[in-house]
Amino acid sequence: MSKDNDTVNRTETPNGGKAAKILYRPVGIASSIIGGVVAGQVFKQVYKRVAPGHPSDAPKPLESEYRMREILLASLLQGAIFSVVKAAIDRGGARVFERWTGEWPGD
Repeated sequence: MSKDNDTVNRTETPNGGKAAKILYRPVGIASSIIGGVVAGQVFKQVYKRVAPGHPSDAPKPLESEYRMREILLASLLQGAIFSVVKAAIDRGGARVFERWTGEWPGD
């Protein structure tokens, strides 16, 4: 099995890791906000295409006109999309931070 490109040759100085984590916090907060917005837009577009009758918005848990099954499936789809988009944006932000500073913000 080959190594993931993200973990190859990553070294950290004893104090550099903590400093990188502190310096990364604003980048992490900004990427989380951007990730939430992007995930919301992606979910709306996907839901419009996969939902029967193409409703304008996904059902909310307290809307009585929808069956429980529809609400749970919409929530499952939304959670999956949010998780994948957020992980991709967080990872991309960490890679950019590493290029700028030479330090990986995690670990």
